[in-house]
Amino acid sequence: MKFDNIGVGVVGLGGMGQLHANSMHDLGASVVAGADVSPPQRERFGREFGVPTYEDHDDLVADEHVDAVVVTTPNRFHEPIAVAALEAGRDVLVEKPLAHTLESAERIAAAARKADAECMVGFHNRHTAGTTMLTEQHARGRFGPLTHVEANYVRRRGIPGPGSWFTNADLAGGGALIDIGVHALDLSLYVLGFPEVVEVSATTRSTFGGEESYADPDGFGENWSADSGTYDVDDSVSAFIRCADGRTISLEAAWATNREPSSELHVRGTQAGARMEIGGTDLSILETGTVGCDHYADTDLTGDASITGYKQQDREFLACVASGHEPATNTVGEALTVQRVIDAIYRSSETGRAVEVERREHEAAPTIRRESS
Repeated sequence: MKFDNIGVGVVGLGGMGQLHANSMHDLGASVVAGADVSPPQRERFGREFGVPTYEDHDDLVADEHVDAVVVTTPNRFHEPIAVAALEAGRDVLVEKPLAHTLESAERIAAAARKADAECMVGFHNRHTAGTTMLTEQHARGRFGPLTHVEANYVRRRGIPGPGSWFTNADLAGGGALIDIGVHALDLSLYVLGFPEVVEVSATTRSTFGGEESYADPDGFGENWSADSGTYDVDDSVSAFIRCADGRTISLEAAWATNREPSSELHVRGTQAGARMEIGGTDLSILETGTVGCDHYADTDLTGDASITGYKQQDREFLACVASGHEPATNTVGEALTVQRVIDAIYRSSETGRAVEVERREHEAAPTIRRESS
């Protein structure tokens, strides 16, 4: 499918905006406009792509050459941009998470349901080689019914610098959970087929952000200074998520903690299990057998390293724009379910007890069902 007749406008011209612009260009679409409140970012983007740039997203949405809008701003600004684009009939790809709060995410979802346009949410790890092999093996019944997913996205040291929007709850909506933990959470729900989540028990912590003596060997925080700006978010979370059908998810996410880093998904099935790195290209399948003698049987699958989650995701988005068909994955309904679980995690931590997760009627039709009988 060719995409050369699709004009893409990017709102938020930092690293993620640049990544998506390059990806869309490589896939054959035309990057036709950019928008950002930062003059240097606008000047750089306009020069690189030879396109007009705007300070206000409304001007980009009104540009007649723009068919689709990619939103890569801080989370708080997803809603006004996505809603304006959808109401104008522009297809939208909004980076994860859907929004900074559940209420804001619900308003985006409501606008998407009413709009004569499509909307996808940027959970790119669904499209990596490792995930693709995992879901296909499950679809073929290799694992049997899945019972539990262990998901972690843990850095030993990796807090964004204090004073960045990532550490400001008003702009981001949360910290490690909503920044990197959301990837592990979404992927867990995705491989389970988005079952109904009924209860969450969780604790979030903010342990390291206020420490002037915080060790940052890799320079992740860029000249760390604890008093350089707002730090009112979590830097780690532990959560247990229970689904209506008895399946469960355990989640560990952290920007900083005193353990080795890891970002893995461990999937347990009745016939076999699997392990993969989030965003990776390989998959390990863990089985047992009795032929000859009782034994373990581990199989390592090596995926195509040229398959990148961002490019596959952007291709899916452009295909929806070109065809006018609803997305088969990365839907707003799924992203809203993820946001509802995030909200429950924070509520559970605040109250110190397990909380129920209410599913709205319009969220009750997940698009993925892979469970074998």
